[in-house]
Amino acid sequence: MADSLPSIDFGFEDLRLRMASFTERFDDFIAKGRKRVLEERNQFRINVAELREDQRLRKKDIDILEQKSTTYAQSLHKEAAETSDMQAAIASVTAQRDARTSDRNRIRGEIAATQKQISQRLAAQQQHAQDLDEQARFNAPELSFWTDYLCLRIEGAGQVDRLKFVFTHVDERDWGREAWFELDTERRDYAISALRPKLESDEVERCLARLNESRDLGPFLGGMRELFVATFRQYA
Repeated sequence: MADSLPSIDFGFEDLRLRMASFTERFDDFIAKGRKRVLEERNQFRINVAELREDQRLRKKDIDILEQKSTTYAQSLHKEAAETSDMQAAIASVTAQRDARTSDRNRIRGEIAATQKQISQRLAAQQQHAQDLDEQARFNAPELSFWTDYLCLRIEGAGQVDRLKFVFTHVDERDWGREAWFELDTERRDYAISALRPKLESDEVERCLARLNESRDLGPFLGGMRELFVATFRQYA
């Protein structure tokens, strides 16, 4: 009778291959995103340092001009005291003072423009980090498959190197109830930065150890889901 039963292929081998392929692309995406952010951050710091050095030099120029202006004014005052042509000396001092004031105002304007550039580049860097965070939510078509197979959705967690995985259908009493955890991918060994509901730390560490050893995300997500399901059953 067993020989007459039809064979059933659940497609687990195809599922394993698809999960392995997605994990490889996922790790590559994380690595490239981190490298790109670090490169742009370093370049931004170099640009800021150059702008600050330029600002320092311009301030030094202002100090030199002010010192020269003071020295020159003192010299003119002494000459005016010694000469009978007081009015000509006053006119000369006035004209040169106006020139110094114009130079000083011009340099201050350039400093203000430099500070504005720094603020704009800071805003651009923050926007770029936010764009990378949004992009991580729509990584590849396999996300829709994982959503159906594991009742899972993936969200940004507000940081470039952090993702939030949200499970549903983990509580038999309430299929809409959610369980989630945040995966920190900043370092070579991934870590869980937050989760709800609370799980046994030893079990979580075992799942993380397998993930960091194999770099296979599929079994890790399946293991985390099983831990959440077991936890909700204890509450029943």
